[in-house]
Amino acid sequence: QVFELLGQRKPGQPLKLSRWRVAELAENGVLEAPEAHRQNLPDMKVLLRHMSGDSPLEAREAPAGLQASLRDYQKFGLSWLQFLRESGTHGILADDMGLGKTLQTIACLWLEQTEGRLIGPSLIVAPTSVLDNWQNELARFAPQLDYLLYYGNERKGLQAQFTPGKIVITSYAVLRNDVAELSATDWHYLVVDEAQFIKNPQSQAARSLCQLTARHKLCLSGTPIENRLAELWSLFHFLMPDLLGPYRVFQQSYAREIEADTNAGRQLAAQLRTRIQPFILRRKKESVAAELPVKTEIIRPIELSGAQAESYESVRAAMNRKISKELEDRGLAASKIVVLDALLKLRQICCDPRLYHKTDNPLPSAKLETALELIDTLLANGHRILLFSQFTSMLQLIEAELSSRKIDFRTLTGATQNRGALVESFQNEEFPVFLISLKAGGTGLNLTAADAIIHYDPWWNPAAEAQATDRSHRIGQEKPVFVYKLIAENTVEAKILELQKQKGKLAADLLDQAPETAFSQWTEEAILELFD
Repeated sequence: QVFELLGQRKPGQPLKLSRWRVAELAENGVLEAPEAHRQNLPDMKVLLRHMSGDSPLEAREAPAGLQASLRDYQKFGLSWLQFLRESGTHGILADDMGLGKTLQTIACLWLEQTEGRLIGPSLIVAPTSVLDNWQNELARFAPQLDYLLYYGNERKGLQAQFTPGKIVITSYAVLRNDVAELSATDWHYLVVDEAQFIKNPQSQAARSLCQLTARHKLCLSGTPIENRLAELWSLFHFLMPDLLGPYRVFQQSYAREIEADTNAGRQLAAQLRTRIQPFILRRKKESVAAELPVKTEIIRPIELSGAQAESYESVRAAMNRKISKELEDRGLAASKIVVLDALLKLRQICCDPRLYHKTDNPLPSAKLETALELIDTLLANGHRILLFSQFTSMLQLIEAELSSRKIDFRTLTGATQNRGALVESFQNEEFPVFLISLKAGGTGLNLTAADAIIHYDPWWNPAAEAQATDRSHRIGQEKPVFVYKLIAENTVEAKILELQKQKGKLAADLLDQAPETAFSQWTEEAILELFD
């Protein structure tokens, strides 16, 4: 009941709950709990004080010694983080990518230190690709904080350094391997960066995190919902397991109806939004960072022709027959691998027929030609370029073309070792074109030296593309940013573009409180339409 009342509060506007109502809740035992359970419950006095208007959330100034000037929305974020601590609850800082979630977290940790509350070690769990970023940001914004990188072969024996006040930084991979060692420590803060990495509650990363104990837990993610409501449940299961109930009950009570986009589902979405609202803070760039330069998205349609068009049509027709039979014989649930493999083949041909035919012989690719023409034009006009692709093999083909044209470039993929040095080199404008695999470059990069972004190939999840775009369109960008999406007309890529719009609705419905509809589940008819 308290959660739902508090959920009516809008950021910065405490719910004006009458004092008699507060007293009534107190008389009904809301403020009391058996001593043995107190540590597992939020501090109801703090919650109710806030609800009654006695403790409104106000933007809090940066603590003395922080080597950064906080923007107003970041000051409010710091206040919200402190509210979570004071009330004994946990939450998700879900600001858009590029709004400074790392800085707000560091400001909170430094405030804890300066006010004498950092009485135990704190743990930050992040993807391997952003460990350097955390070290750099801590050293830059709060150099007085004592941090330790718990990573690599040298980490054995470092547990003795998990001392009060220490900020320990580690990766999801190390967490999975060293969960016994890390769970032996009672952490003060447990910060989970890029928390969408635990969106699958059955994953080893999610299970490992749930074994750790901490006074305060915080998830950082610009995309707490990417595809399904189960992802949001997984984050809250780690933070506050009782808030959304058991997984099966949540699926039956909320997810099924909301994802089916029924009238009942819309009402349930409003109820769910009310329940989670106090514990999730989300701001969008257009509302809090109006000073950011404009971002212009341009869909560049590409018509396949000649051998590429013939190859696509031949494979499409074959896959259409194959998928139709597979769905008829085995049903959708048992056919997903076959469907994804068929989609992969069609996407490869759209990018470059050589990806599908596995040949080095030059074959016509309308998309590659368009991309190279676009790169030439952008460079001639003084732009600096990020080019993203799902396929590292496609990046290799682009590399060969850029080399033949004597265009200076670098490539970043999951296999890249000198990630930090490459980023610094690009930021210093030492080369103009950066080829990046979407998976490796979607998080943890600050590439504001770029003002032109090319998405070579689309994928279902619009959040992945948005994260990649926001490597450039973020705080610190001073130029207008142009985003080009290369889409092969009359192909599966054009249909993916339409599906992207649908997949963004679920997150918007619950987090942004905007659209009235939510993403619908896949059907056999929708699958067949992709191959039609």
